[in-house]
Amino acid sequence: MHINLTANLCTRLCLFLVLGISFSSCKETTAQQNEHQPPQEMTLNEQAFKSSIAGKKTALYWIKNEHIEVAFTNYGGRIVGLWVPDKNGKMTDVVVGMGSVQDFANATEPYFGATIGRVGNRIANGAFRLDGKDYQVPTNNGDNALHGGDQGFQYKVWDARQPDAQTLILNYRSPDMEMGFPGNVAVTVTYSVTTDRELLMEYEATTDQKTLVNLTNHAFFNLNGEGSGSILDHNLMIDAGQYTPVDAGLIPTGKLDSVAGTPFDFTTPHTIGERIETPNEQLTFGKGYDHNYVLNETDSEDLHKAAVITGDASGITMEVRTKEPGLQFYSGNFMEGKNTFKSGATDDFRTAFALETQHFPDAPNQPDFPSIVLNPDEKYETVSIYKFSVTN
Repeated sequence: MHINLTANLCTRLCLFLVLGISFSSCKETTAQQNEHQPPQEMTLNEQAFKSSIAGKKTALYWIKNEHIEVAFTNYGGRIVGLWVPDKNGKMTDVVVGMGSVQDFANATEPYFGATIGRVGNRIANGAFRLDGKDYQVPTNNGDNALHGGDQGFQYKVWDARQPDAQTLILNYRSPDMEMGFPGNVAVTVTYSVTTDRELLMEYEATTDQKTLVNLTNHAFFNLNGEGSGSILDHNLMIDAGQYTPVDAGLIPTGKLDSVAGTPFDFTTPHTIGERIETPNEQLTFGKGYDHNYVLNETDSEDLHKAAVITGDASGITMEVRTKEPGLQFYSGNFMEGKNTFKSGATDDFRTAFALETQHFPDAPNQPDFPSIVLNPDEKYETVSIYKFSVTN
């Protein structure tokens, strides 16, 4: 009898230990599944990006490693989506975009994820003077030219190649007088991902005539995930003590104003929505934030840490680093719910933001702003990085 009891207890103890190990294994498996989910290719239809525009073929491209995955189309050199882990390890798409080339082509907002050129941001009246000659860019933003005119780089089919799984190289040759800009300009943009959850953007351009160049990427972000609602509770820091105030047409006045004591002061973190409805002429002109920040000068040879922003729900933090002197912060004020994203969500008011690294708007007409003139004996080179991490 004593032997039977002991055997019974031993059996129960063994069963308990086995179950304990099983429960532990389940927890470990769940965590591993969060970290190693199926590739995000499953969320996009590759065929929807195969088309032909102006005689050139479009396609879907991926660059990725185990920490970050980014989808592109060569139509407009666009970021279609960007997946990084949130605070729970769930892969989250933080760049809003369309589910097909045709949806991008038909969108009322032409800049979703696009590589922008020749000249990012606005040029007053689309007019500039270079070496005593007047040039005219088609106006497409009221009286002004925006992001290179009405047929800027966002509408071009770029040549694309992938030397490896982590890199996409895009090339475009902009012919002399395209959109009114002089010179044949050869542009190369290299997008790559790193093991530090970075999207690295390297821009190069050369010209055979004096011209203007100011390249950037116009990704629209929601760090809580595409379709997750407002970005007003995102927490933002911008390393800039000054910004360039604008007129009613969003053209800089030429002054550099201090952000101190204004709703434009993000030198310490604030949520985007905290002061966006403050009575302020500049906020009225932009219908919110749509302004260029003058990044603080630094002695470091490293890229400038221009901004840090965190999604309130996801814990995903994005750090913006750049060689550029300016950063355009746009809070999604002109989003009107007219376009449907790849997730099925619409581009509702202030559901995405942009942080565009750049030279200042209307630079060719503002002699005190950093120049965007490119000469034939020079090479345009600049680098920007979006780096992702998690804040609990």
